[in-house]
Amino acid sequence: MGVLGYNYGMHFLWENLLHTPLYNALVLLVKIVPWHDVGIAVVILTILVKLVLMPLSKKSIISQLRIKKLEPALKKIKEEYQNKEEQAKRTMALYKENKINPFSGFLLILIQLPIIFALYFVFLKGLNFEQSNILYPFNSLPAHVNLKFLGLIDMHSKSLFLAILAGLSQFIQTRMSSQAFKPDLNDKSFKGELMKSMNLQMKYVLPIFIAFIAYQIQAAVALYWVTSNVFTIGQEMFVIRKIRQKEE
Repeated sequence: MGVLGYNYGMHFLWENLLHTPLYNALVLLVKIVPWHDVGIAVVILTILVKLVLMPLSKKSIISQLRIKKLEPALKKIKEEYQNKEEQAKRTMALYKENKINPFSGFLLILIQLPIIFALYFVFLKGLNFEQSNILYPFNSLPAHVNLKFLGLIDMHSKSLFLAILAGLSQFIQTRMSSQAFKPDLNDKSFKGELMKSMNLQMKYVLPIFIAFIAYQIQAAVALYWVTSNVFTIGQEMFVIRKIRQKEE
């Protein structure tokens, strides 16, 4: 009974707080955007969701930059204290002194993931516009839907062009993000080698994987990936520039 109640609760939250509102937003946008272009609606909805999440993303970027600045101090701790427990204690004290929560980025990702998955699911499954049972009373299915993004790309079909853009934008975005966590190339320990391997995979393997997946599914999802990555790249550049201007 407990498991059934938990599953029902999760389904209720998913439908009422994430999937249904986002699907209704997509339907509304399709009815009001120029030419009833589904692609334009996908871009706008992705940007709106990213704007809502922007305060959380901004905190994560700032936290990464602060940790990057502490690299010399963190390296000094590793050199002075060989005991792992003492290293951890000193490291946490350094974070506390500089008002940094090292787990903030991870927590923010956990908060954002359900929203991102819901948006992805809406674009993957909702383009048939047949789910009238979950529309709000003030909403209705669009009378006309144009699945050709800017008259060029069918949002229901595969798109090699958008798949390549998804992979390329993912590479740029990952490269920018990884600057805050460059592994120590001189660290030959298991942990150091693991970090270097993960950094390499995130920088090169992930973009290729994203491009491959983006070509296997609907172009609407690939367009979502491209829009999301471009927005994140612009956001990181904006936040970094503002911080540098403030420091100067």
